[in-house]
Amino acid sequence: MAPLKVSIVTPVFNEEQVLPHFHRRLRGVLDALPDVEATIVFVLDRCTDNSLGVLREIVSNDPLTKFVALSSRFGHQMSLLAGLEQSLSSDAIIMMDSDLQHPPELVPQMIEAFQRGHDVVYTNRVDNEDASAIRKSMGKLFYRFLGRMSSVAITENSADFRLVSQRVAHIIAREIREQNIFLRGIVPWIGFNQVGIDYQAEARFAGQSKYSLSRMIQLASAGILSFSTKPLQLGIFVGVGFAALAFLLSVVWIIDYFIDRSIPSGWTTIAVLLLMFSGVQLIVIGVLGAYIGGIYQEVKGRPRYIIEEIAGKRD
Repeated sequence: MAPLKVSIVTPVFNEEQVLPHFHRRLRGVLDALPDVEATIVFVLDRCTDNSLGVLREIVSNDPLTKFVALSSRFGHQMSLLAGLEQSLSSDAIIMMDSDLQHPPELVPQMIEAFQRGHDVVYTNRVDNEDASAIRKSMGKLFYRFLGRMSSVAITENSADFRLVSQRVAHIIAREIREQNIFLRGIVPWIGFNQVGIDYQAEARFAGQSKYSLSRMIQLASAGILSFSTKPLQLGIFVGVGFAALAFLLSVVWIIDYFIDRSIPSGWTTIAVLLLMFSGVQLIVIGVLGAYIGGIYQEVKGRPRYIIEEIAGKRD
């Protein structure tokens, strides 16, 4: 019986301090798996430190490891996609970060779930030892907001730590051609037989989180634009709301006009209405602009990423 072929796809951005420890720990877990041929695929997202040099050394000493170096900074989601497309010959592909916050010891449990017939094995963070209370609150708020806005059910505290079968990987790589791909929404949308596993994120081994507030906002925007048209309906609901408010205020102003003659006639009405409707118009224009910008990105047809170098194991 042929061994099960598994690829571990892991994005890398400025992780030179962590990479040797991550590789050693992950390889120890993979080597202990019976009847499994596991390849580690590092995807380098144009780092500014010596991560490339570290990976060259790792690949030279491990014949079951390869790295894919991108030509520019294409982002975390594109790094995962690049690794996925380099691993389509595998029976199962596991995506995980290289900062050791995704515990390698969970891999055997994910493979076991796959062997029971699940096409997708996703993970949910139970807690994050390295996150502050503010960051945890922001994370919960992010997923609740995304869940309300999106047409796809996205599990709260879900992560890009998941296993996908070969057929799911082929769908993502070959049939979904979105420029701003949002995998946390795409994978649930695809369907098939999915199961979740809870885990506790560990404290970062070294370095700092690469997900700044601006990148979290970008990720949220990508998710909303990819899976929801609800913001486009915002103008309708806001317009109805302000119309109702204007009706109530008009009643108050009419009564006030006859009670207190000292207020200049029409001043309050003009000032309030001008501010309200200007704000509404700016909100609606901004929402429309975001969707038009998304369409513009899609129709340009540029490659989603560019590979500069591949080294290590060949399929």
